[in-house]
Amino acid sequence: MAFRVQTFARRTVLVMTLALMAPAWTAQAAVPAESFISDNIQKSLSILNDPSLSATQKSDQFEHLLLSLTDMKRIAVFTLGQYAASVPPAQQDEFATAFQNYSISVYRSYLGLYAGQTLKVTGSSQRAPDDFIVNTVMVDPNGGQQPLQVNFRVRTDSGKPELTDFSVAGIWIALSERDQFAAFLAHNQGDIKNLIAHLQQVTTAAR
Repeated sequence: MAFRVQTFARRTVLVMTLALMAPAWTAQAAVPAESFISDNIQKSLSILNDPSLSATQKSDQFEHLLLSLTDMKRIAVFTLGQYAASVPPAQQDEFATAFQNYSISVYRSYLGLYAGQTLKVTGSSQRAPDDFIVNTVMVDPNGGQQPLQVNFRVRTDSGKPELTDFSVAGIWIALSERDQFAAFLAHNQGDIKNLIAHLQQVTTAAR
């Protein structure tokens, strides 16, 4: 009986110790994700706000940086939702290309709204060992606009940090796109070719 009590006591102490240490582990694991967002999103803003760059240079540099931070095909397949399983690999690649061009214009449009502002990381949370939400605010150094909450989802399961989604004022962009694409496909008999053509049209109009 004494052995059981002692064993139970040791296990209890161990569980309590692990519970107390868990927030520290989470905080340490989240730091690279925070640094990844702080450094690279600020670089994106700097490119878009640089008066010495031409429009073409801004576009090229922004695109190069964004593609180095994300796995566009992964995000593209995610936005297809329930339709992804029925899309042949070759057509997935075609959609991923159209989605990539579309996404670059979307990201540029959103971040372009914060010209002159700076990014401030306010914290982060860990959804899984390789899945983080980094919380930030866009701050106007001149005080002309109220700080805006912009959060970023970072995955590390590929061996390096990758941006997979971001939210503006609580609205997650990839999730919103998945809902929009599902509605579009539902009205077009699930025809991915129609969605690809639609994304191409939207991208051309945005440019």
